Amino acid sequence: MKKITVSKKRAAKIAIKSTFWFLTGAIIGLFFFASFAFILFQKYYANKIFPGISIDKVEFGGKTQEDVAFFFAQKNKSIEDSRFTFTYNTDVATISAKILGVGYNHTLLAQQAYSIGRSNDTLSNLSIALQAYVYGINLPASYEYNSSALEKLIGPMVKNATIDPVEALFQFENGRVKTFRTSSDGQKVNIDDLKSKLSEKIPMLLTIEKPQSVILPIPIVKVLPKTTTNEANNLGIKELIGSGSSLFQHSIPNRIYNISLAISRINGVLVASGETFSFAKALGDVSAFTGYKQAYVIQGGHTVLGDGGGVCQVSTTFFRALLNAGLPIVERHAHDYRVGYYEQDALPGLDATVYVPSVDLRFKNDTGHSILIQSAFDEANQSLTFYLYGTKDNRQVSISKPVISNQTPAPAPMYQDDPTLEKGVVKQADFAAPGAKSVFTRQVTKNGKIIINDTFVSNYRPWQAVFLRGTKE
Repeated sequence: MKKITVSKKRAAKIAIKSTFWFLTGAIIGLFFFASFAFILFQKYYANKIFPGISIDKVEFGGKTQEDVAFFFAQKNKSIEDSRFTFTYNTDVATISAKILGVGYNHTLLAQQAYSIGRSNDTLSNLSIALQAYVYGINLPASYEYNSSALEKLIGPMVKNATIDPVEALFQFENGRVKTFRTSSDGQKVNIDDLKSKLSEKIPMLLTIEKPQSVILPIPIVKVLPKTTTNEANNLGIKELIGSGSSLFQHSIPNRIYNISLAISRINGVLVASGETFSFAKALGDVSAFTGYKQAYVIQGGHTVLGDGGGVCQVSTTFFRALLNAGLPIVERHAHDYRVGYYEQDALPGLDATVYVPSVDLRFKNDTGHSILIQSAFDEANQSLTFYLYGTKDNRQVSISKPVISNQTPAPAPMYQDDPTLEKGVVKQADFAAPGAKSVFTRQVTKNGKIIINDTFVSNYRPWQAVFLRGTKE
């Protein structure tokens, strides 16, 4: 009985071994058969795309690379007359789809379709080919355009649209700002975004297969400066809070020189928070000793040549900047008579005279931050502008138009003998001006609350023209 049991066990082992080697042989045989069959399959499709492979849901099994490339090239021809128009402000540039090379990337698609199942890994190739045959493999469409042609076309637009950012400058020296420049953002064309938008339009054109017109605005992105005005200093000087300007056309050279000199004494001055600024103090002595030349000034009820003629052009311009900035004006004086320079770009009443040290122009800095005074002197156009920089605090300024009343004509000219002039020579020493009263108001609000409500009254005397008549023999 024991002998029979041992024999059965041995027979079972033999059967298992036989089955194992049989199956192993069968698998190896099947592998070689499949490999041989796949080799024959590859040879048959040596120059053709394997079955089941499609591009954009179009079957290309059995087709050559040339067939695929030709198919998509013909698709591209259907949209050759489509036009792309690129715009930036008033700049416009148009190019056809043919010149721009817009369409299917037919060469790449043909290569991709043919390369499926043709790697260096035989097992992988067999698996992919079988998958394509049974389930199918679909490649997404690939599109193209000529990037060089696009960049050449929009080159002028890119140049016009590119603005370099301005870096802030703030150099403080001896209690004054020596160099000041506000920062400003730049901009540039977002080429990547433009190309992305162009690529998004290509499938739509190829789907319609008819010439279309596509408009693409040039996308712009902001370019920030490395140093902003707010970062350049810790005084709260970061933005323009007000400005004022005036013209001084037909001024004599000495007057223009004095204007420029007076500006240099005011430019760069810092007014601390809570400080009351004195124009006369900042200006300093006005005389030949401090560099001023002789030009016409009002003195003792007459217009005469005196040191510093033209300084009031500067104080008048500064007064206008204070008005527009909504700052509290502590002291201001109008001229005795209407001066033509100050009415070249404004109605009577928007002037301020200064006579150091007794007649001043003063304001208080109530903004909570420092204020920087800057100026722009344009000798070519004979114009002057003051800029006040600080921190805005939501104040709104409303200035009424000056109301002119009590207008009276200028008196008749007066002639005075002058023994220093040759006989027969007549020289005008003073100029006629009509009298008038000018009144305007200013209201400054902050967060809906009135913080300043003032009235400016200017009484101008009628002014007589004076001529000097030579009596010297």
